[in-house]
Amino acid sequence: MPIVADIHFHVEMALAALEAGVQGLRLNPGNLRKPEEIKLVASEARDRGVPIRIGVNAGSLHPDIYERFGGATPEALVESARLELAYFDEVGFSDVKISVKASSVATMIAAYRLASETFDHPLHLGVTEAGPLPGGLLKGTAGIATLLAEGIGDTLRYSLTADPVEEAKAGRQLLEALGLRERRGLDLIACPSCGRAEVDVIRVATEAQAALSELNLPIQVAVMGCVVNGPGEARHADLGIAAGKKRGHLFIQGQIVRVVPEDEMVAALVDEAKKIAAEGVAARLAARDLGAEAEAQADRALLLDDRGTDANHTTERIARIRRRAEDE
Repeated sequence: MPIVADIHFHVEMALAALEAGVQGLRLNPGNLRKPEEIKLVASEARDRGVPIRIGVNAGSLHPDIYERFGGATPEALVESARLELAYFDEVGFSDVKISVKASSVATMIAAYRLASETFDHPLHLGVTEAGPLPGGLLKGTAGIATLLAEGIGDTLRYSLTADPVEEAKAGRQLLEALGLRERRGLDLIACPSCGRAEVDVIRVATEAQAALSELNLPIQVAVMGCVVNGPGEARHADLGIAAGKKRGHLFIQGQIVRVVPEDEMVAALVDEAKKIAAEGVAARLAARDLGAEAEAQADRALLLDDRGTDANHTTERIARIRRRAEDE
């Protein structure tokens, strides 16, 4: 595994890391400030073929830059990186990537947008000091995903107050969600439940997530609360199950293939996921229970008879809101 040394304050540590054979360095311009020391490290890295990340951080800007720009603004972050890059240029070192991180998501996004217009070097994305889960994950995703969707960014890190495994997991899942990396694990989608659901969707989805994650299969699985809309809404999923009338309706790419008792829904998903991995989607569709679709249609009809097309009583609720507004 490549080792990247994150260096603060002490040039001796940077030189020692290079001597030890690290594959990369990160230098913080805000606390390794002497030009001659910066150029010395860049020269040593150049001679050894070791890349450097210029890691600007809003919380540790050089005081002169902070004062000149009136704070840790996006412009200040980019200027800090520009000055560091100028020192590198003086010694002919260009194997560089740049980060301009901030704990403020809005500042981080603006800084990276400006950096993408300013530099012709790879950008390393991140919201620094994002904090523990779940808030840190939300902040990191808000910043990183926004930029990746705009085509900005080459590498990334979630900075979470959590097990580093959670950082790596979040990064992989984000790239898969954005279609920037081929899926290598489970992607479980689930409805938020509604008035028509006759099953505890949260419980079933949570149990399915735990059971299917252990298989480590690159598969998208849907857990839907009712058979009225579920198979159609999740037809893009490789595999899914929809509840209704105490039964689970198993479907593959929107086609009902089997009906199982409600308490066997998770087990059915796991079993079918294994078979899809071993045999393929086409083979599993060919092996479907030919009567399953008719059973699903019958359960859909029963659910519609029981609760109608307005299972959430939307019309009634709107009328109630209007009456309340008129009374006020």
